[in-house]
Amino acid sequence: MGPYQTPGGTRSPALPETSCGYLLQELQMIWDEVGEDRFEREKVLLDLEQECIEVYRRKVDSANISRTRLHQQLAEAEAEFTHLLLSLGERSLPGRPSKQPEKMSGTLKEQLDSITPALREMQLRKEERVKQFRAVQGQIQKISAEIAGQSVYDESPSSIIVNENDLSLKKLEEYQNELQKLHNEKNDRLQQVEKYTDRIHSLCTTLGMDSSTIITKVHPTLNELCGISKNISDVILAKLDSTVVSLEEERLKRLEKLKYLGKALTNLWNLMDTPYKDRRTFSHVTGLLSVSPMDVLEPGSLTLNIIQQAEAEVKRLDQLKASKMKELFVKKQNELEEICHRSHMEIPSRPEMDNILNLINSGEIDHADLLMSMDEQIARAREEASSRNAIMEKVEKWVLARDEERWLEEYNRDENRYSVSRGAYRNLKRAERARVTVNKIPALVDLLIAKTKSWEEERKKVFLYDEVPLLAMLEEYNVLRQEREEEKQKQRDQKKVQSQAGVEPENSIRSRPGTSSRRLSNRSLNGVFGNASPLNGRIPSGIPQLESNSINLGAQTTSFRKEGRKKKAQKMLSRPGFMTNGKDETASVVSTCSGPLSP
Repeated sequence: MGPYQTPGGTRSPALPETSCGYLLQELQMIWDEVGEDRFEREKVLLDLEQECIEVYRRKVDSANISRTRLHQQLAEAEAEFTHLLLSLGERSLPGRPSKQPEKMSGTLKEQLDSITPALREMQLRKEERVKQFRAVQGQIQKISAEIAGQSVYDESPSSIIVNENDLSLKKLEEYQNELQKLHNEKNDRLQQVEKYTDRIHSLCTTLGMDSSTIITKVHPTLNELCGISKNISDVILAKLDSTVVSLEEERLKRLEKLKYLGKALTNLWNLMDTPYKDRRTFSHVTGLLSVSPMDVLEPGSLTLNIIQQAEAEVKRLDQLKASKMKELFVKKQNELEEICHRSHMEIPSRPEMDNILNLINSGEIDHADLLMSMDEQIARAREEASSRNAIMEKVEKWVLARDEERWLEEYNRDENRYSVSRGAYRNLKRAERARVTVNKIPALVDLLIAKTKSWEEERKKVFLYDEVPLLAMLEEYNVLRQEREEEKQKQRDQKKVQSQAGVEPENSIRSRPGTSSRRLSNRSLNGVFGNASPLNGRIPSGIPQLESNSINLGAQTTSFRKEGRKKKAQKMLSRPGFMTNGKDETASVVSTCSGPLSP
């Protein structure tokens, strides 16, 4: 009967009523009472044994499956724990169970229960780390989109892909550094945009333009009233830069335009002697002449309205200038003649000036070219007068010295100069000073001749003094002075001979030899410098031919045969300093020749 057989007809009192042994004893007692066949009994017992084995097997299999599941859960928990450690960049976690079997303690359930809290903690840390990564990466995407100029981008969490295999603090720090760089770049771009917009506002204020419209044309988000984030892309920065450059060019263009108009206004005011009260209206325009392009200008100083007003004023003054051209020309002509008169230079001929006035009246002359030519002639005349200053100072000293020489000669001829009379002492003192001055004349004349020759060589023209060559005057003076010295020496010799011969003093006083008088009296205007051929003066029938119809007044040689200028030269050389005898002798004059005002 196997393990289930017990002695027949007996019960074991130790077996509980619900145990298998007790039930088997009950079954045998029943079989004994019934008289069940032994074969049937063994068959039933065998079936019971098979059924028990099946039940135990099922229980063992179920226990094995449960154990296997616990091993798998424990392995998965260990693997997940290890993966979380690696993904989070953690080396170890306090309380983590050992993975080595020989070091493990407790049942599988105890081991699983021990790792579960640590695993839960790691999962929570992973979730928190993922949130940090998602927040940082979301900011990176947002700022990158702003820098790229994308006005619309997906902000949903699903659009942010986080690599859960690398959630280490090192990787998070890399993202944070990248985010910081993007923040810095964004701030730099915002500062650039602010700088550009401020510059645009400043330029538009100066130019009288609407800055909001210009900025909105660049991009609507740049307007302060837009209410959305500004576009800070490279394209927008390039547009802002080009806008600032174009406004700077417009500013410079308008500034140059107003400077040109201011200069034109100043020239026209000066030409027409415009009073200050009439100039004050456009003082803001002329004030720009001293402004450099880099200076900050006042608001509204370069508006189109100001330019139009200045252009209209210049046009009005041009028309007024045309009506006053004759007056202006006469004024400049007088200025030119005054410069020439002060420096004893050649003055343009009157017929030539009259011809130009006729052309002005007929409207056949360009007013601008005429005034420009007159200004050029005045400038050249001033420059030449400046170059003559040193010589003219010496000439004035020479003229004064000759006056003293003339007075001294008259004083020496006065037989009563040593008499005791009123004023004789003063005349004596003056005579002493005059002798000192006269003794300096030869050195002064030599210096004048040297300076004049140097001036003529430098300028390739003749130095004229009231239309008379200065060198000729100086050389003539030297000749006459030498003749006077020779005459005086002859007189002294004759007096000496007469004194020795006992001739009476009154017979020794006589006039100069006739040869000297005849020489002076025969010196005519052309006879003194017979070798010099004066230039023939010519009066142009129209405007002298110059580029752009300008008037080269100084380039025309004029006639020295005019009666008034001949008298000037004759008066210059007919002073008593050139005389060899008394007042009744006639002084000779040198021939005159003309040269152009400027070389």
